[in-house]
Amino acid sequence: MRIAIIGAGIGGLATAARLAARGHEVDVYEANDYPGGKLSEFTLGGYRFDAGPSLFTMPMYVDELFETAGEDPRAHFSYLRAPLVCRYHWDDGTRLSAWSDPAEFDREAARQLGVPEGTVLRFLEKSKFKYELSGRIFLEKSLHHFKTWWNKKVARALLYLPALDLNRSMHAANARGLKHPKLVQLFDRFATYNGSNPYRAPGMLTIIPHFEHGFGAYYPKGGMYAITKSVYALAERKGARFHFNTPVERILVKNGAAAGVQVKGETRLYDQVVSNMDIYPTYKHLLPDQPHPERTLAQERSTSALIFYWGIRAEFPELDLHNIFFSKDYQAEFEAHSRGEVCSDPTVYINITTKYDPQDAPPGCETWFVMVNVPANSTGQDWDALTQRIRRQVLDKLSHNLGRPIEPLIACEATLDPRTIQSKTASWQGALYGTASNNMFSAFLRHPNFSSKIKSLYFVGGSVHPGGGIPLCLLSAKITDSLIAESV
Repeated sequence: MRIAIIGAGIGGLATAARLAARGHEVDVYEANDYPGGKLSEFTLGGYRFDAGPSLFTMPMYVDELFETAGEDPRAHFSYLRAPLVCRYHWDDGTRLSAWSDPAEFDREAARQLGVPEGTVLRFLEKSKFKYELSGRIFLEKSLHHFKTWWNKKVARALLYLPALDLNRSMHAANARGLKHPKLVQLFDRFATYNGSNPYRAPGMLTIIPHFEHGFGAYYPKGGMYAITKSVYALAERKGARFHFNTPVERILVKNGAAAGVQVKGETRLYDQVVSNMDIYPTYKHLLPDQPHPERTLAQERSTSALIFYWGIRAEFPELDLHNIFFSKDYQAEFEAHSRGEVCSDPTVYINITTKYDPQDAPPGCETWFVMVNVPANSTGQDWDALTQRIRRQVLDKLSHNLGRPIEPLIACEATLDPRTIQSKTASWQGALYGTASNNMFSAFLRHPNFSSKIKSLYFVGGSVHPGGGIPLCLLSAKITDSLIAESV
């Protein structure tokens, strides 16, 4: 069967590898001159930066991809488990190291915050219980097929429905179980993993900490872009063909079914079409004459990001691979996002790959990926002015917390804002995760991995089920592959 895939993001790459491994003739069309979408890299002034996602969890989904294709993942892709998941900083001098080992994390919280021992352990156990009860139902299957819901696992989950905290916000669930405001803020942060607001998102999202502290946080050898390189190479070895600098102009529909794509004004016929492009431009630009799922496309967008890539002429032993510097008023930060604004004291995340790959920077130096969560580009914000203002606020915050001026240490710099995220990855309004998950029905309102109106048309990636982030995009590819297999 001949299959066209639109977009070479990680979801498109994984889908290409799966389909090609099953013997299909696969062509992948990518507008950029490189694979990976957000999961890309660049170099600047002797420093190597991962451009996009910086946290790697649930590596078994990458391993499974290779194994499904009949290959040994360790022959092509390796990673290390991080003993320390993240270092958290507050402006009052409080520091907390979130160790990968839950018991050690629990003891650290007791030492630094004075909470009773067992507080974190019990909460992580509840996170694990919720995931094992319902997470696999929501994440590993299509929510839009009847057979997903007709089994014993779903019946058991329904029996425990009150335990899933669907009727309270993530923040309320965290406050109920953790109580200490700093610990609550730490666990509220996990809502940002899918671009949501913990004060509005359902308590079900308290399963997310289990991804990090249950399955663990990892570092791919060679950086995050090693994921892209290895999956791209796998797809090529299985026979997938890649066409870079080749944007698709239209998805062709004939007799109610996807029949191919238009590229450079030329018609190319296929039996199936898979879009790894954000669902919004897929419909608006590639299917302008077809019925659009307007309710789905009108959903609230997830947050975006403002990223500063800094080559730093110094080393900071007090920092680790992942670091968070919290705002004083977390609720005010998210309320500002809902208005399309950025508060005056944003939370700052720093990823430093040189902690694991020193060659990413000159000797004695570090690569800093400095990110602030910002709203999507939906209200005509002046991002040039905002970037300058936020840059100064970030520098002031980091200088205060680290006890030395940061700006004089910046050897080179690049920035990424919602506008450039959209232009480089076609993510509508620069939203990192498609739609937000700010109500209990969000998972069901996210677009399915298939079209109910157009036969032979499928969707994969962060803007469709099950959502954004590397693990979920890999699961999206698995679901889409299974749907295509069932259709043959």
